[in-house]
Amino acid sequence: MNAAEFFNREVSLPKPRMGEWAFAIAKTLLGCFLLGVIAKTVLPTHPLLAGWVGMIGVVFMLHFGLFHLLSLAWRRAGINAEPVMQNPLLAKSLADFWGGRWNTAFNELAFRFTFRPLRRWTTPTVATLAVFGLSGIIHELVISLPAHGGYGLPTLYFLAQGLGVITERSRWGRKLGLGRGVRGWGFTLLVTAGPVFWLFHPPFINHVILPMLTAIGAT
Repeated sequence: MNAAEFFNREVSLPKPRMGEWAFAIAKTLLGCFLLGVIAKTVLPTHPLLAGWVGMIGVVFMLHFGLFHLLSLAWRRAGINAEPVMQNPLLAKSLADFWGGRWNTAFNELAFRFTFRPLRRWTTPTVATLAVFGLSGIIHELVISLPAHGGYGLPTLYFLAQGLGVITERSRWGRKLGLGRGVRGWGFTLLVTAGPVFWLFHPPFINHVILPMLTAIGAT
């Protein structure tokens, strides 16, 4: 999503290593396994769980796997195209998770067209909450609207993320070490994964993911 970097031919890029190719292929195969084997196995007895497994499989296959392979192919050709996922499980702060590791393509747009303009006439706290609130609205359109239910939950999820970022940057959060080290990693995991059912709520799993899995023959 960063056209200036993508078309910058003056950057000298090292060729991707074989280990990174293997890692990207492994993530793609893991997604295929979750989608085509595990989801299908648990569907008869636990359809909600099957929907979650299938959804995670799609994310691994596309966002972590195939998109990483595309990045490798572009970089092999000399184009500066970084992976959209930058090892999010290694994030030791919420700011690092959302700002530099998870779906960096969206982060680039959100920072350039929302946070930076708002920051010119308001505080970082308000700008941060506005960015996460906008992300919540976008997810309402792609999750709750097609699911015909769960309205407000994705927005609540992303507002919680914004509040988490503000908390870890506060004096109290810095004193507790919420934005660094093991505590930062644990805090990030708790805030991102704890309320994840608000984001991918049951109406979305039942009315969108499960029918999609059936349509593509994964269940």
